[in-house]
Formats: sequence, C-alpha cells, structure tokens
Amino acid sequence: MADLETVEMHAAGTRYGGIGRLIVEAQGALGKVELEVLDRDNASLYWERESRFDTVISLDHGRAALDALCRVIEIWVGHFFGVRVTVSALRSIEESRWAWHIGLDAESTAILNDLWNGAQVEQGRMRRILALFRMDFTDSADMRADVAGRPCTSRCRATRTR
Repeated sequence: MADLETVEMHAAGTRYGGIGRLIVEAQGALGKVELEVLDRDNASLYWERESRFDTVISLDHGRAALDALCRVIEIWVGHFFGVRVTVSALRSIEESRWAWHIGLDAESTAILNDLWNGAQVEQGRMRRILALFRMDFTDSADMRADVAGRPCTSRCRATRTR
C-alpha cells in the first residue's frame, strides 16, 4: 500500500527532478521505480529514507502492517465513540448472513450491501478490496440490542493504479 501522492510522484517523474518530468511529458519511458516494502525486519529503513518517499507497506495477511492497522482502528473507534473493540483481519466473510457491516466509503458499503443481499459482484469490483476486517465489541451493551454480541464486518477499498 502506498500513498496516492507518492505513486503519482513516481509515475510523473517528479522524483527525478526536471529531467524526469521532461521524459514523462515527452511520453518517454522512465526506469523501473523501486519502492521498498517495510515490515518488522526493515522498519528502520523508513527513518533513513522518509524524505525519499520510496517505502510502502504490505497489507497481506501475516504482515505486521495489517496487524498494526487493526490496532489503529481499535484506537480510532475508542477515541471517537468511547467504546472498546477488538479488530482482526479477515481473508473472507465466513458467516452466510452476517448481522451488520460498515463500508469505510460509499463504494465499500455498496459492495458489502450487494454481498449481503446475495448479489453477484463483478470481479473487477471485488479486486478493489484492499482489506476486510471483523470488529467485536468488548461490551455488547455498547451495541444495538438486535445485533449485540455479533461481529461487524468492515472493508477498506483500494484505488488501484497501474
């Protein structure tokens, strides 16, 4: 996962200064752009290269960044809503009729609504899924009574670039 501005900067050649920008404007090919994937073993690279904007994170299962994102969502929910939750990453939704879901944007909500309603979701839309999460409330009294004790499914949408 990379910040869109970082990807656009590399694609536009601005990382290479005026010459890179001229090559892109002339529709020439730039050399391969290397973006280092940060993980626990090489996390210190970020501080050495933070102004170069050439590091990214992987949200693949089993990677530290995905677990860290779960902790950030837990903190965010606690901060804004005053409730304690546990968030975990999912590979797929196993419950055939989950109780409720939250899309983190309009497109995410539309995809989850289609899946919940049993509609076929076109493969191109499904490939836009960046991450899928399960959220459990520590205290079920913080939930609506009709869904208390059941998990919430949420999804992050990716904007894929070339």
